[in-house]
Amino acid sequence: MATNLPKRQVPKPKRSVIRWLLDSDPSIRWQVMRDLTGAPAEEVAAERARVATEGVGARLLALQDADGQWGGAAWNHGWNSTMHVLMLLRDLGLDPASDQARGAVGLVRDGVTWKGCGPQECDGNPFFAGEVEPCINGQVGAVGIYFGQDVQGIVDRLLAEQLPDGGWNCEAENGSRRSSFNTTICVLEALLEHELHIGNSPEVSAARFRGQEYLLERRLFRRRSSGEVIEQDRKSGSAWSRFAFPTWWHYDVLRGLEYLRCAGVVPDERVAEAIDLVVSKRDGDGRWLLEARYPGVMPVEMDEDEGQPSRWNTLRALRVLNWYSDGKGT
Repeated sequence: MATNLPKRQVPKPKRSVIRWLLDSDPSIRWQVMRDLTGAPAEEVAAERARVATEGVGARLLALQDADGQWGGAAWNHGWNSTMHVLMLLRDLGLDPASDQARGAVGLVRDGVTWKGCGPQECDGNPFFAGEVEPCINGQVGAVGIYFGQDVQGIVDRLLAEQLPDGGWNCEAENGSRRSSFNTTICVLEALLEHELHIGNSPEVSAARFRGQEYLLERRLFRRRSSGEVIEQDRKSGSAWSRFAFPTWWHYDVLRGLEYLRCAGVVPDERVAEAIDLVVSKRDGDGRWLLEARYPGVMPVEMDEDEGQPSRWNTLRALRVLNWYSDGKGT
């Protein structure tokens, strides 16, 4: 049974780092104000509203085609499709109630289908009906719920696809009975959005808790059977100890910790190694690097280069460390 742990000392952010984070895009700035500086709610809301009209958020919205698509597809391997842009807009914190969000998402709801993007039987599916792979449906479910769309069909499907070990795997249809960290994190984020925005249901909560335990039992990056560190993902070859943004469908330790923080999980000894890993990656200036960029075409460039200090990874790391230090969940 997991127990609460004596707190490790984690570094406090330097004032120079906070200033550097605030000297950035509105999508970062409003989250720093909310999560790190404790700015008044009305100031946070005003800054968040700028995501729709300035910077990366506005540039992404401007790329939408008249038919509602980005990249000419519901989903593609180039990571510049409708699904990928909506995931990025969710990460940026575009206010779902804004006129810009409602207009863009309405075009997707009314005009985008899965034609040519998945199995033929899904060609006629509206975008928010999803397709068949749980990793993709998890992402569609997460953005659909965040932007106020009806994705109950996706949620019901995901609940039915949970594997005996508590997680999910896109290879289950090919007979796999072992879950995938990549697929599981995508589904968990969707189920958490459901609880945060729609409300608790016994079925969703139970499935999410089981999936959450799948990660925690493995200390976020170890094999349950042997306890050895999983050095890299079998499917993509990516290292879970290297932090990327955006993550797309890929799992890494920082993404796992961010999920736990958002879910309000009380940290226990099972996250200690993962926290140590995050702390170890803090550079001499108190920042974290962009350690990986996954293959594909970014819809818009975000002024972050691999191997250079990353505002996104620094923001995410600092709020995970705050969550750990508080020891209470959110």
